Amino acid sequence: MHIAPYDNQNKPIVDVDDPTVPLNYFNIVKLKKGDAFEYHVPGFETCIVPATGSVDVEVEGFKAEDIGGRVGDVWGGEPEGVYVPTAAKTTFVCTSDDTEVFIAGAKYDETLEPFAVRADELDLVQYGSDDTKTHRKIKHILGTKYHDKVGRLLVSELFTVGAGGWSGFPSHKHDTDRLPIETRHDETYNFRFKPDHGSGVQMLQRQDGKPGDAYHIVDGSTICLDSGYHPCAVLPGYEMYYFTILGGLSQRSLVQYFQPSHADQLETIPGIKDMIAKFK
Repeated sequence: MHIAPYDNQNKPIVDVDDPTVPLNYFNIVKLKKGDAFEYHVPGFETCIVPATGSVDVEVEGFKAEDIGGRVGDVWGGEPEGVYVPTAAKTTFVCTSDDTEVFIAGAKYDETLEPFAVRADELDLVQYGSDDTKTHRKIKHILGTKYHDKVGRLLVSELFTVGAGGWSGFPSHKHDTDRLPIETRHDETYNFRFKPDHGSGVQMLQRQDGKPGDAYHIVDGSTICLDSGYHPCAVLPGYEMYYFTILGGLSQRSLVQYFQPSHADQLETIPGIKDMIAKFK
């Protein structure tokens, strides 16, 4: 499902019990300097990630200062984040001139401990090539290194490298729990383009060998993925970014099932197997 950009007025874009991605939660909060935002999400663990600007965060006594600091857009520095346990009452205050904050969430019943992820603690992966039109960089905020501290939530930022190309290819899905070959993980994206008048396409093919759907994505588009194979592409001459939320049904580790008709291309894309391992 494609959700076109709109002024959400700091209210969830993907709320609790969403009919398409019930395992996900997503909000975008925009504040001016000194403004505060309070929230708690029963039944969901969350992660606060400033897209731009910086915030001070307090989670029931835990404090993290000056989280974020990117200037201009998501290409203006490294991300930082704060993990917020399930249903924890949380406040963040804008410490820059303004800020745009992503709140990512996954359904999870247990209560863990809050912690901050600083820029030097990210798990960075770069793979693909210009020749295969698959060159991209991934910045894992809540990646595999936090398996013992997070319940079901995976949070990453994905960037195309260079201008134009494909992401999420070879086509894969993760909509059914059938270990060891696949896990059920609902997924939500928010896209940005550089320059911001750029755009791309999100494909969604429900069955191998059958025609699927395609969505025209623009700066600020949100995509909710409940099932099917889902590669995406950016127009030549533009860079693409997408904020990625994954929520697992039965486990945090993601096991992707690659579309049989394209699976042989796993052998043609440099570094892709290392990328896959970083989500497990």
